Amino acid sequence: MTVTSDIKLPEDKPLVIDGRVYSSRLLVGTGKYRDLMETGHAIEASGAEIVTVAVRRTNLGQNPDEPNLLDVISPERYTILPNTAGCYTAKDAVRTCRLARELLDGHNLVKLEVLGEEKTLYPNMTETLAAAEELVNDGFKIMVYCSDDPLLAKRLEEMGCIAIMPLGAPIGSGLGIQNRYNIRLIVENATVPVLVDAGVGTASDATIAMELGCDGVLMNTAIAQAQDPIRMAHAMRLAIESGREAYLAGRMPKKRYASASSPLDGTFF
Repeated sequence: MTVTSDIKLPEDKPLVIDGRVYSSRLLVGTGKYRDLMETGHAIEASGAEIVTVAVRRTNLGQNPDEPNLLDVISPERYTILPNTAGCYTAKDAVRTCRLARELLDGHNLVKLEVLGEEKTLYPNMTETLAAAEELVNDGFKIMVYCSDDPLLAKRLEEMGCIAIMPLGAPIGSGLGIQNRYNIRLIVENATVPVLVDAGVGTASDATIAMELGCDGVLMNTAIAQAQDPIRMAHAMRLAIESGREAYLAGRMPKKRYASASSPLDGTFF
């Protein structure tokens, strides 16, 4: 479709993570499902190509006598994104990333999150910055969970993180994006992908994130804790796609007063 307008619309750039192009902008986690079978079916319904895994809470082969998540989520089909969920210090996060690299045969792409305390699971940015610096120097490709502070987000990018992942709301809260202005500022300032991570509760939340110009959304609880996780996974897939299209299309301007859908100009009576 040809657009004849002076309005400059956003360019539909592909999502590129660590040099690889992804067609899906939805990233999903693997926790809180009833069983591994439901996990596999929901992830398939989501259309996601990147699946994040909590190394400290998931068996990736370190416990040979227990079910292995990789039997359901094949590394040949999905990009496995180990994360440091459950880490409260930079030291623990760095150790967990190195363990993941050993378990996954030299895999350097990781999601870094260092938490402050258990009630809010808000990121401890002091420890996050320290861990990011050490991991980048150690050759890791860091996608980093962070607060929605535009200055700290830019600092993480300058340190070498390959994707910035500000929270929309506390992990598992389902509150939706609480500070759209800051998310938008982070998007405008970034030269690496920005993905909302945490806080999504339903499909409209995911759409809002994409309409703000985010490159993607990572979620887990919103799908896994839905009454029908597989159907919700499909809904999230559609929400991401529609939000991206709306962002690229460019919304109408907001106005204080009404404007008739059928203009009166040229009417005969």
